[in-house]
Amino acid sequence: MRIIYLHQYFNTPDMIGGTRSYEMARRLVARGHQVHMVTTWREPDERKGWFQCEEDGINVHWQPVAYSNGMNFTARIFAFLRFALGASRYAARLEADLVFATSTPLTIAIPGIFAARRLGVPLVFEVRDLWPDVPIALGILRNPLMKWLARKLECIAYRSARRIVALAPGMKQSVVARGIDPAIVDVIPNGADLTLFYGRDVDCRQLRTNQGISQSVKLILYAGTIGDVNGVDYIVRLASRLQLLGEKYLFVIIGEGREEARIRQLASDLSVLDRSIVFLGGRPKREVSDWYHCCTASIMTYSGPEIVFRDSVSNKFFDSLAAGKPVFANFSGFSTQIAEQREAGKILPPDPADAVKVFLAYAGNDVWLASAGRRARKLAEGEFSRDKLAEDLERCLVSASGIDAP
Repeated sequence: MRIIYLHQYFNTPDMIGGTRSYEMARRLVARGHQVHMVTTWREPDERKGWFQCEEDGINVHWQPVAYSNGMNFTARIFAFLRFALGASRYAARLEADLVFATSTPLTIAIPGIFAARRLGVPLVFEVRDLWPDVPIALGILRNPLMKWLARKLECIAYRSARRIVALAPGMKQSVVARGIDPAIVDVIPNGADLTLFYGRDVDCRQLRTNQGISQSVKLILYAGTIGDVNGVDYIVRLASRLQLLGEKYLFVIIGEGREEARIRQLASDLSVLDRSIVFLGGRPKREVSDWYHCCTASIMTYSGPEIVFRDSVSNKFFDSLAAGKPVFANFSGFSTQIAEQREAGKILPPDPADAVKVFLAYAGNDVWLASAGRRARKLAEGEFSRDKLAEDLERCLVSASGIDAP
């Protein structure tokens, strides 16, 4: 089957960011399908027009469109629309049996619908985040006309799709609430990359030495965006309270975002910067995997209304499972509830002052850390195995296309 795979933020493991589309696409290629990934090149360089390359058998078509987490809302909208228009024209010229469009942003539906109709093939639409519900809840999308247009595009996207993929059960419920037949909505969550994050030969002593980190402290890793809703200030305040108690923990922050400067300043103001917390900036996924290998546990944080984290399927959660490392979190959502129920992680109180005692009871318990790590890996190898989830996606796409699998 020939698949046009539309994703504005496609990344390989050598790039910064999530790699779900890369991992799914390369597995589809391995199963005999031809995949054309239509995406954006976000690096600031001299490239002006579309260009192509091959990544592990995936035909990748790049359109240079500047984008970063530091952009304001207006700049982001322009980036979304520029790619939506460019990808519409470009994808419609490719040969395909099916178009698969994955959000966010919601505007990915525009080239998805356009290309599918021009080519006369089915569209499968993947819902990764509840747009426009989240930006509306956060007050980012306030203009009544813009909200109406976003809602309209959401409904058109769902009704134009032969099948829909939702990354969490709550997302499926939201789609069905829009009047969509639940029989055409498949839940295929994010997954764990079993080989990249486990069983590799990583010199953890050298990794610490290279960063000037003591060999005796326990490392707690946060690897993700430092944005408006990510709540990384929670980690800074938790680190401060642990430091005042004389506890030997170091929080390692890997990532970038609009809030990075403010969070760094907060860490400096609380006298924990480069003492109990370090910021390493954005790193490629392959390098991030080294830190997961060497950390004691990971931590996930969110702030804001419940809709932001209720159906969270963050890469950092599944990467931690794959690495066999327990997950701490300051919120109760789809993923963290699973971790706590399976004893592979712990949900902390939302106030860092209240979280200290709970954190120490678990992070200071080496027996729990070891057993929780084993259970995390078991989760990764079971229901969240990327191989299993790719098979589920293939069945969804084959069902939508009406073409037998190779």
